[in-house]
Amino acid sequence: MAQDFTENAAIRIGWDALHRDAIILSQKLRHQGPFKGIIAVARGGLVPAAIVARELEIRLVDTVCIVSYDDKVQRDGEALVLKPVEGDGTGWLIVDDLVDSGNTFRHLRRMLPKAHYATVYVKPKGQDTVDTTVIPIDQDIWMVFPWDDDPANWRRG
Repeated sequence: MAQDFTENAAIRIGWDALHRDAIILSQKLRHQGPFKGIIAVARGGLVPAAIVARELEIRLVDTVCIVSYDDKVQRDGEALVLKPVEGDGTGWLIVDDLVDSGNTFRHLRRMLPKAHYATVYVKPKGQDTVDTTVIPIDQDIWMVFPWDDDPANWRRG
């Protein structure tokens, strides 16, 4: 059954908070490498991956494009891979903004089993799919990231 977040509480993450949390993630990852590059999970992982790449001085950045949500409804079944990456993940760091159910990372782990998986925020159902994370979030909370929000709603913090 698909998980629908339309009726649940939401937390807005501002640009400042996201930047701070991505730097904390970078600090936690500093001794996990070395990494030959970063694979950002598009779209949510693009901004955190850019911050992590800058902080860790990694210049090789790629993307994997995968769909696991239709608006606020999590897709049933497998994630849809729009753009894969080659290899088994050796030496690569996979970065995403949030792991919710873990379906995206589970799918990616089958594709790239030797990569290191990192996310800024994690919910309990996806915790087992993440190697490095920063902030746990309750399962029933809908995260609103700055790139998903109306600029009038942006706040510092």
